[in-house]
Amino acid sequence: MKALLRPALARATVVLLLASPAAAQGLAGGAQLVRAYDAIFDARFNELPAVLARTCPPAPAEACQLLDAVGVWWQIQLDPASLARDTQFQSKVDAAIAATVAWTKREPERAEAWFYLGGAYGARAQWRVLRGEQVGAARDGKRIKDALERALALDPDLQEAYFGIGLYHYYADVAPPAAKLLRFLLLLPGGDRTEGMKEMLRAREHGALLRDEADYQLQIIELWYERHPQRALDLLTQLRDRHPRNPLFPQLIAHVQDAYLHDLASTLRTWRSLAEAARARRVAYADIADVRARLGMASVLERMNDTDAAIEQLRAVVAAKPLAPFGAYAQAQRDLTRLVTRSRASR
Repeated sequence: MKALLRPALARATVVLLLASPAAAQGLAGGAQLVRAYDAIFDARFNELPAVLARTCPPAPAEACQLLDAVGVWWQIQLDPASLARDTQFQSKVDAAIAATVAWTKREPERAEAWFYLGGAYGARAQWRVLRGEQVGAARDGKRIKDALERALALDPDLQEAYFGIGLYHYYADVAPPAAKLLRFLLLLPGGDRTEGMKEMLRAREHGALLRDEADYQLQIIELWYERHPQRALDLLTQLRDRHPRNPLFPQLIAHVQDAYLHDLASTLRTWRSLAEAARARRVAYADIADVRARLGMASVLERMNDTDAAIEQLRAVVAAKPLAPFGAYAQAQRDLTRLVTRSRASR
């Protein structure tokens, strides 16, 4: 489960740099962009190329370039320790940035162009956070802020842009001392926690599609900074219910139930439910989801003193010899050896 979480310093320093690529009713091709964004959150990545082909036009081509990169980013999040998709993501996101930069030069008075430019830098910043590239992500963060402020200056009703600005203001205020020093060295402006939250909630309430992205980012805030794990759990539950094919959300739910609420019974039910969905192929990346669920169940069962059941789950993982998620096979082998040794010693 640790592989699903960003490094602590990186997330505190640069999650502020994220900007949503979501499309709104005020953007060209809004209805089509909604369907494309839903495909990403549903983890229907194999369908995304066809969806994007129907999206641009009428949406601008640059919007689909960005969503294409965002789709790869969400695939990376399903196995974040693996570097297998990094080159593909870098190529796509750099191309999206170049295309939107060119767009802002062609049409400097078009708010939509600046909005997508902020979104493109935001997608790259998220990946840089994951890979521990704090300085590069911080520099992208300044570009995000400048682009979104320009978009709002041109169109104050572009609601989605307020979310990226709100994230910046919030995290720039709550960042730890080390992160604030980095911000100072890069000459980034300070933040305002209260105002940032207001801006994020405004975008969540009035944006046409931003709710999923907002809920995902807000659950991080509620968990790590507002210290409201139940609120984070509620947001994740809503995401899971709206996008039941995406295995990431039940994994995060189990983490909150376990690490923050210390509810082993509920955690075990969540992992078992994910395992059942994976075996029935009701979730994307079912094989990866099944491995994560078995490892999760083994961890909980061990702490519930059901060692035999934990060993059974670990043996299933070892027997499968999974290549993904990254490191799972080695983890299962280590845990299995430890539990078997302990079990024999106790007899």
